[in-house]
Amino acid sequence: MTFKEKVIIFVATGAGLGKIPFAPGTFGTLMGILFVLTFKLINPCYETISVVILIIFAIWIADQAEKILKQKDPGCIVIDEIAGYVVTMVGISLSIYTILIGFVLFRFFDVFKPFPVKYFEKNFKGGPGIVLDDLVAGLLSSFVLRILIKFNIFI
Repeated sequence: MTFKEKVIIFVATGAGLGKIPFAPGTFGTLMGILFVLTFKLINPCYETISVVILIIFAIWIADQAEKILKQKDPGCIVIDEIAGYVVTMVGISLSIYTILIGFVLFRFFDVFKPFPVKYFEKNFKGGPGIVLDDLVAGLLSSFVLRILIKFNIFI
């Protein structure tokens, strides 16, 4: 494997967290918390732009990693979970509760893949196929989290 390929795999696996033999997606989502905290340091005007850049980068990295590993949507790629969790938390005021509930909601939608999450996983290939279902899971999680916040449920 070339140096470039090693870097791509390192990034795609969330600094190697995706190589943990059990629950790699959960560990990838944990890495997503670091991204969320970092993005909150950015001027709110640029938060959405930063997330869009992350999504485009995640699609490219996932696509490249899939080709290098010669597997369709390998479980070790967790950049999609990172991007999906970041989408969950965009525009949400951070507290220990919102971070944890957002985490649980995202993992729920990512693992069980209700409609339309499963649709995106099945109907797209390559990088988009790896990342889009997590983005949809992130959008659903964000929607539910916002309802919980609005009605002061668990938060």
